[in-house]
Amino acid sequence: MRWRLSFVACLALCLAACGSPASRPVATIAHAPRPVSAQGAEVVLYAMSLIDTGYRFGGKNPDAGLDCSGMVSYIYGQAAGLRVGGSAADIARQARPIGRDELRPGDLVFFNTLNRPFSHVGIYIGDDRFVHAPSSNGRVRIDQLASGYFAQRYEAARTLLD
Repeated sequence: MRWRLSFVACLALCLAACGSPASRPVATIAHAPRPVSAQGAEVVLYAMSLIDTGYRFGGKNPDAGLDCSGMVSYIYGQAAGLRVGGSAADIARQARPIGRDELRPGDLVFFNTLNRPFSHVGIYIGDDRFVHAPSSNGRVRIDQLASGYFAQRYEAARTLLD
């Protein structure tokens, strides 16, 4: 009898060891939203102050006119003290990739507008909007990322901040 009890107890322990633990909910790691930085807010304010500035291919200052990369270089230099230069593609190489869902004010958005990767750049201002210097209409303006033209040509988000 004692032998049977020992055998049953040992069998119960073995079976308990092979059993799976009670199921627990699987924890997921959610990305915390990137907070708006002070530099990002300054970049946006400076960009907003340039609305309606004239467009000029190769333009690098608002008095003479700005193109998209010249606008970004000028704003980042003035508002954030960062040296950024070159074409939109050059700026893309200098910046760190982020997901579109990680965009925060002051980040950069890139588009393929000339059948070339990273051929246009703008500054994200929040609420799915960005400031840029398009050659069409000849003025710095605000557009929606979701607008038909830009939604079809959106390429990537990048940041120079952090």
